[in-house]
Order: sequence, then C-alpha cells, then structure tokens
Amino acid sequence: MKKTTLGPQALLFPTPSVLVGTVVDERTNFMTAAWCGIASSKPPAISVAVQGVRHTLKGILAHKEFSINVPSAAMAKQVDFCGIYSGRNDDKSSVFEIFTGDLKNAPLVVECPVNIECRLRHTLDLGAHILVVGEVVQTHINESCLTDGKADATKIDPLVYSPGTGNYQRLGEIVGKAFSIGKK
Repeated sequence: MKKTTLGPQALLFPTPSVLVGTVVDERTNFMTAAWCGIASSKPPAISVAVQGVRHTLKGILAHKEFSINVPSAAMAKQVDFCGIYSGRNDDKSSVFEIFTGDLKNAPLVVECPVNIECRLRHTLDLGAHILVVGEVVQTHINESCLTDGKADATKIDPLVYSPGTGNYQRLGEIVGKAFSIGKK
C-alpha cells in the first residue's frame, strides 16, 4: 500500500466533539473542543487541549472547575455555534438548558446525554494549546443511554469530529467485542 507524507499532524480518529463548560466573569460559558480524551482511570481524569487565547480558559483557571458535556450527533448545529463564537463577545449562557451538579462553576448541559464534572488538577503549556487535566468529580448520564447499567455509545450517539476533512460525524458499526475478538 502506497503512503503519502503529510508532515507533522495530530491525526487521531475519532476525536470527540465536546462542550467545555465553565463560569467566566460570573457568566456561564461553553466552548467546543475536539482534542479531549481520557487521561487516567484511577483517579478518573479527563484532558482537553484549550488554546491559550480562549475565553473559557480564563474561567477554568479562575475557578479550578469545568465540565465536559458529551453532545449527541443531533446537537451538531449548537456545538458548532459554540466553537465559532467566543464567549468574550457572545453570551452563550442561553444556548442550552443548564443544571448544576456538585461543582458550582462547572455548568452542565441538560440536552447532552453525558456530563462530566471536573476539578482542575494540572495544566501544561504545549505552545498554541494549554493541556488542561481535570479529575472527574461526578458523571451524569441519561438513563436512556444505559444498557445493563453501563454507558452505551450507540445510544449516546456522540458527535465526533474528523480532523482530516473537518466534518462532524457519527460513530460507525460495531466490529467486535473488545478483549475478546483478538483471542486465539
């Protein structure tokens, strides 16, 4: 198979499209992020790369709290809006119905099937982005997105971003059971 070089690029697939929530200057704010992932299982932690110029970073650093809200694919338009417009210039506090969990400065989006409350644990300046690592304090999930008491990605229908094409997409078909199909 012939390969083409593209130069240094962060091409990992899929990348989740999430809404990072915080309070900035006493106002609820959400930004869209695609560079987000699991950082640790014990204690559970999430990392998200935030450009240093982002308005949301100001709230995260001030309050040491933030939320990761996992939207469904049906929410693509609202998610894109929160990525296009900065909370510095546009009030995004009324885009979604909001609720508060254990952390008062980590607003949660009712419409998102999964909401994760995080307390800031570390930041790492990587250049254009600051890697923000939050310890998970609480996770909320719609009951309709559970199968046998466990989160079901098919029911969540998470919105994913394709960094290669710049498109929002859905997850595809199930190809096998993890930690099983590779056994002899």
